[in-house]
Amino acid sequence: MRPTSPPANRRRLRRILLVGGSSLAVAGLIAAIVLVATHTQTFVQMISARPPAVGTVVVVPDESKAARALTEGEPPTAAETAATEYLAAQPTAYWLTPELDPADKVWDRIAHLAAEARDQDAALAVVVYGLPGRDCGNHSAGGLDEADYAIWTQRIGEALRNARDVQKIVVLEPDSLALAPECGNLADRGAQLSGAVDAMTGVDTWIYLDGGHSSWLPAEQMADLIRGIGVLDRVRGFATNVSNYQTTSAEFAYAHELSTLLEGAHAVIDTSRNGAGPDGAEWCNPPGRLVGEPGGTYGDDVVDTNLWIKPPGESDGECNGGPAAGVWWPEAAVELTRDVR
Repeated sequence: MRPTSPPANRRRLRRILLVGGSSLAVAGLIAAIVLVATHTQTFVQMISARPPAVGTVVVVPDESKAARALTEGEPPTAAETAATEYLAAQPTAYWLTPELDPADKVWDRIAHLAAEARDQDAALAVVVYGLPGRDCGNHSAGGLDEADYAIWTQRIGEALRNARDVQKIVVLEPDSLALAPECGNLADRGAQLSGAVDAMTGVDTWIYLDGGHSSWLPAEQMADLIRGIGVLDRVRGFATNVSNYQTTSAEFAYAHELSTLLEGAHAVIDTSRNGAGPDGAEWCNPPGRLVGEPGGTYGDDVVDTNLWIKPPGESDGECNGGPAAGVWWPEAAVELTRDVR
């Protein structure tokens, strides 16, 4: 006779299967919820990600050389104090170099900058400046070898991606492309910059390559150099006038030329020291210059906005009476701010 109910051992097996099945179903449901939540978060991040534009304000870094000059070194004069205080309070990009922020410290630096950006409701703006053969051995010579550069930029990228809720602007290696024909290392630069772009790509991270400036290379040559890196599908565009003095109107015209040649790539323009325009072809601490319009003042369908990229008051190098490149120079701070203090 066929039993009306399963034996005890079979009942126990069924109970295990039922409980296990329920557990599997719950686990599957939880996994689905997590997956949806993750994708929703990513989607929200992508929707909320906006490129720099008119009105974009970048962080005022408390670790800038202007801010540090107020508490370090010899007491400045009253004029130097006023100039330094003014510049220390301006939204300005922070320059990441391996000399000051090596691979074992750069994460903490970016985390601190990101925290400041949150507190100030601002964007995080950094200049990455450490590739091999930096500045072709000129005033800002230095940088890392290829292996260490890959490690350093990977660490920067990880730190930037960790700052998920902060808009991030990256100006990648000023002068690296415009100087490459003179340095004779374009092939190496291409590989280095492409690797750096891969390392730093992330949500709400807007990367701008070196675009030279309007009085340097012709737009056609500069466009060829940028295009040759092969990363236009992974970057926002290019930065012009970094650490230079060309007028904003000249840079807008140049950016539009480049953009047309580069299938609509966008630009940011450095206006930190172009308030008096250039001094002929002089680029290294030319006298009589002035700070330019604050970041976030200008923009159009090509130029996302202008920014203060080169910190005013930092020397271009040992020329025209200046100290070494990147060193705080109080006299220059006074001169640059003479019309705004």
